Amino acid sequence: MHKYDVTVTTSASQETVWKLLVDAASWPRWSRIDSLETARSVGLDPGGDDEVGAIRAFRTGRTVTGERLTEKIEPRLLGYEDAFVSSMSNYRARIELDPIPGVGTLIHWHGQYETSWLLRWFMPRYIRKFMQGMAEGLARYAEECERTQ
Repeated sequence: MHKYDVTVTTSASQETVWKLLVDAASWPRWSRIDSLETARSVGLDPGGDDEVGAIRAFRTGRTVTGERLTEKIEPRLLGYEDAFVSSMSNYRARIELDPIPGVGTLIHWHGQYETSWLLRWFMPRYIRKFMQGMAEGLARYAEECERTQ
């Protein structure tokens, strides 16, 4: 079992960060994800507040991955697992948001997964770097959203 654990601090409020997390359509704006594949997604909320059970399909390059929401405690915890991810199995992740009084929000994104024998040397470094970029992109975009409001 491989694991990753990344933490980022943002000056944005917990509520702003939360709204971006639960709206799958926003993910391509703040991450390395190219697009939300609505045709392969299931149960997306038209108002951008996806619920537990929704499957969110994201395209990055030629790869499409699907993640099923498993936990949602507003505005502090979003959990998901793989619905269809070709390079990993038994993938589970949680994104925890903790307010920091007078500072902003702590974003803690962590997960675990299994991968094939062939990818076991490459995948842990790649996933950790990719997820660090996801958390940093979320933090910076949330700050931009608050500046333009």
